[in-house]
Amino acid sequence: MAAPVPQSLSAKFVGSFAYLTVKDRLPLILTRAIDTLHRHKYLFLEHHGEEGVEAEKQTISLLSKLLNELKTDKPVIPLTDKLCDTEQWNQYLERQQVLMGGDEKPSWFKSPWLYVECYMYRRIHEALQLNPPISSFDVFSEGKFKSFFDSQKAIILICTCIQDLSKNVENLDDGQLKEEFLKLFQVSLWGNRCDLSISSSEDNSQTSNPLDCLDSLKPFILIDDIESIWSILANSKRTRNDTTPKARVDIILDNAGFELITDLVLADFLLISGLATEIHFHGKNIPWFVSDSTYTDFKWTLRQLKAANHMGMSKCGVKWEDSIKSGVWVYHDDPFWTLPHEFCDMQQEAPNLYAELQKSNLIIFKGDLNYRKLTGDRQWEFTVSFHHALRGFHPAPFCILRTLKSDVQVGLKPGQGEELKATDVDWMTIGKYAVIQFDTPSM
Repeated sequence: MAAPVPQSLSAKFVGSFAYLTVKDRLPLILTRAIDTLHRHKYLFLEHHGEEGVEAEKQTISLLSKLLNELKTDKPVIPLTDKLCDTEQWNQYLERQQVLMGGDEKPSWFKSPWLYVECYMYRRIHEALQLNPPISSFDVFSEGKFKSFFDSQKAIILICTCIQDLSKNVENLDDGQLKEEFLKLFQVSLWGNRCDLSISSSEDNSQTSNPLDCLDSLKPFILIDDIESIWSILANSKRTRNDTTPKARVDIILDNAGFELITDLVLADFLLISGLATEIHFHGKNIPWFVSDSTYTDFKWTLRQLKAANHMGMSKCGVKWEDSIKSGVWVYHDDPFWTLPHEFCDMQQEAPNLYAELQKSNLIIFKGDLNYRKLTGDRQWEFTVSFHHALRGFHPAPFCILRTLKSDVQVGLKPGQGEELKATDVDWMTIGKYAVIQFDTPSM
């Protein structure tokens, strides 16, 4: 008998990580967004005159109202900005109202945590959209820039690594190729620790050599399906022919800064090794969860690499920009990624995106938010299978590279979660542990 679908994680469970996030972390992120706008007052004046200053005041007013709504557990209200996704957001709110039943309205501390957290970032975007000429201002850009620059030493090391591999990849035998794949896959996994939404915008950039610590971090990978992932790609390379000449890998991005660099390095390796022939990146279409990658962040990163005074970095920037121009790298930013839906809703809510993902030989999901959306952010038992928790989301073979920063985890062995809790009570939320989980439609 199939396990029932459990309740959503929610701030209504006092003392839970969701409760502490809504109570403490989200107000802090909002407060810092307001402070960022205030500090840029003279920039708005310089670029837009008094109209810019007035827009800044009005945006701060809307965000201050939002902060009050959050802190006092006011009902969630419809969006008013009339963007392409506004109707979908408002329909989702109506469905939440139906699910709650009675006269009670969805509110910050009574609704699913995944919904209200996504809703906060969408409301930040609305506040800016309603106040041109500063609508395109990213209140989180400073933190993303700082994360990139503070991680320079680590970025130089992995850019140098991929440059060296590019020169020698043809001389690697299958065993050596696999060894390099495993190494760069793990670098991409642990790059996910650099998440400004979890650190409440405090610095958590990569300062150590990411290649030196892989062996010491290996015991903290709780589920490691990397052999299945290697098999998918290696088999695709072996069987490629005139009938199926292409092998596509899709990477669903998470954080900008150092993590994005690790994803770009992995993408480069997949191409030069012949494990893939084209890479499709999927990012957010608006600023999201403080440090998530947008197309603006993607382009900015390539520009910074090209302009760097380190040869390894600049060569990567030039090569990767050429990869975009030639079409072997493709960037997508479908609005679905910034909706509150679980991914099991994708086929119905975003059929074109689902069909696009079905073209992939392998989809690589990055990060904690993608894991929450894959599993529905629900109170699953630790031992429930990953395949079951996906609730029908199976567009193509895929994996998730995630460091744990929220209290949802499935696919563990019996007793594994309890043993972890006995030795480290906060094991699910501190980014110390990680998973590489794989699923395929045929499982």
